[in-house]
Amino acid sequence: MNSELTRLSAAEQAAKLAAGEFSSRELTQAHLERIDALEPAVGAYLNVDHDGALAAADAVDAARKEGAALPELAGVPVAVKDLCCTRGQVTTAASKILEGWVPPYDATLVANIRANQMPILGKTNLDEFAMGGSTEHSAFHRTANPWDLERIPGGSSGGSAAALAAYEAPLAVGTDTGGSIRQPAAVTGTVGVKPTYGTVSRFGVIAMASSLDTPGPMARNVLDTALLHDVMASYDPLDSTSLSDAPRGMADVVRAAQAGMDLKGLRVGVISQLDGGEGYQEGVVDSFHQALTLLENAGATIKTVDLPHLEYALDAYYLIMPAEVSSNLARYDGMRYGLRVEPKEGPVTAERVMAATRGAGFGDEAKRRIILGTHVLSAGYYDAYYGSALKVRTLVQRDFDAAFADVDILVSPTSPITAYRFGEKDDPLTMYKLDVTTIPANLAGIPGMSLPSGLSEGLPVGFQILAPQRKDDRLYRVGAVLEALVNERVGGALLERAPQL
Repeated sequence: MNSELTRLSAAEQAAKLAAGEFSSRELTQAHLERIDALEPAVGAYLNVDHDGALAAADAVDAARKEGAALPELAGVPVAVKDLCCTRGQVTTAASKILEGWVPPYDATLVANIRANQMPILGKTNLDEFAMGGSTEHSAFHRTANPWDLERIPGGSSGGSAAALAAYEAPLAVGTDTGGSIRQPAAVTGTVGVKPTYGTVSRFGVIAMASSLDTPGPMARNVLDTALLHDVMASYDPLDSTSLSDAPRGMADVVRAAQAGMDLKGLRVGVISQLDGGEGYQEGVVDSFHQALTLLENAGATIKTVDLPHLEYALDAYYLIMPAEVSSNLARYDGMRYGLRVEPKEGPVTAERVMAATRGAGFGDEAKRRIILGTHVLSAGYYDAYYGSALKVRTLVQRDFDAAFADVDILVSPTSPITAYRFGEKDDPLTMYKLDVTTIPANLAGIPGMSLPSGLSEGLPVGFQILAPQRKDDRLYRVGAVLEALVNERVGGALLERAPQL
């Protein structure tokens, strides 16, 4: 019975909890048991909170027994990326420099999860400070892809994606700075959404690049993702970029789309710069075009759209992002919290403590980005590099505005390739280039979704949908219909084809 519970969707779990078919304790315990059994192989979690999760589950069960009105997802467990502060529970950003740090407060999105009475199973692994696309850059351990334990689960939200794909959680929180929700979703056969920037509060989410960071929901299907989206999204005066008019009710959009299954009149733009070419796997491009055919059969109109400045987006991102990393990570100085390392010999000065702490506390990828960002912000280089990158960002935003005047959504493959083997992409530049399809959405602040479109050589392929700012509902409408059509074509949910752990 317990193993069967973890295979249910979050929506199914919520419905059966409400009907009294099982308790939240039973459901939470089933997931904890699966985590305990699989974690030595998968490594999705950095910290598992058995006691806290079961206590939250018991509270829900008691409230339900008393007849209290409960939120839809009350009692359904969730995993949280270890970039989000959790009061009373270790939060490390997968970095030695924060090892053992226990925040005195919750991130706003975590507070929203607790308000919806959802047990938090634990904190998931990531690339250190969300810097990477493979979850190989965690300071503690790497995470494996449940489809093939010798392959990466994507990153930086690879722990959240792997937990979903391994049925170690029904729902998971990720963050997306340049594709860190969508790319892991693509390579693990799951669903991930980067909401419109400002929709989900960044308060309490450890900053990497503040103008790009976007927390968002991850799940195994579109409806579950929408349900978590509705929990996470809220206006927050503690976040100066929070939107008071952000879209709501994504689950209702999905349910309506599933009932109608009609995309008649939808204008779909295929981004010409991201539709195959050098570096794209043939199977990825084939799967993408098969999905386009499904959309067309459902009534959508397909056309090719040109975004002329997209070729400069990758370069602009890898100047803006490290500049903000350099600024944000300056706070980890060994003086206020986190790791403190004193020099082994000589005087103990503030400067020498900072140097020793940062040298010992940051990994190679974090150091690489800090150094690059400090360089582009330095005197004599600011205008030439950082200033120019901001101008390119504006041009990319204008390209999207012009495209959305002509189409309702834009689409592309989520990632040019499927999951690669550990160590295959050890050259940083090679790894950076794999972000080419996802980073434009972060530069423009627009919402994006990745959902499975099929398999290439037995590994999942992701289909990316992009919409205008504040039009997140379009992602869910199209995603719900496409998901059903893909499942019909392949004969069931794609994730069910993964090798069983």
